[in-house]
Amino acid sequence: MAGEKGRGAKASPIATLAKQTRHLVGDARGAALIEFAMIAGPLFALLIAIVETSIVFLAQQSLETAAEAAARTLMTGQAQKANLTQAQFKASACAVLPPPLKCSNLMIDVETASTFSAVDTTKPTISYDSSGNVSNTWNYTPGGAQSIVIMRLLYVWPVSLGPLGFNLANSGTGKRLLVATSVFQTEPYA
Repeated sequence: MAGEKGRGAKASPIATLAKQTRHLVGDARGAALIEFAMIAGPLFALLIAIVETSIVFLAQQSLETAAEAAARTLMTGQAQKANLTQAQFKASACAVLPPPLKCSNLMIDVETASTFSAVDTTKPTISYDSSGNVSNTWNYTPGGAQSIVIMRLLYVWPVSLGPLGFNLANSGTGKRLLVATSVFQTEPYA
């Protein structure tokens, strides 16, 4: 009986492993779950990045719309005729801000230029105090009739760090500076 295999004899561990391996190789159950598990992380990271980018784009477009309305009051001379101060002009601009944007984060910079070629539309540098608040002082020189005016609406939008290092911040930690610039010549109002 030395060479005889009986029914109760145990198979060697190597033979058992080979049999299980052959069985698993042919089994496709659960393959979709495993494949999804491999791509789930990057997929969700991409979805979060798309949502974050869309929200920032919406905020930028909202600021552009508010800038268009605010620039109209300067271009037509309504702000100049009413002798609006910087605070009053900001309040009128805040009145046209869409709901996701808060007036407390809005900054307005209005300057005049002698010629269109002298206009500076570069992004301003933002400085922060020790509490993390913007410490810049902004100009408010709306000019008179037929003046060349540069109006910037600036907004500090909070952004969160996304997965896999995705970061839309461009001004301080967790903040994105949105800028809407309008350059125009005021009408010859009287």
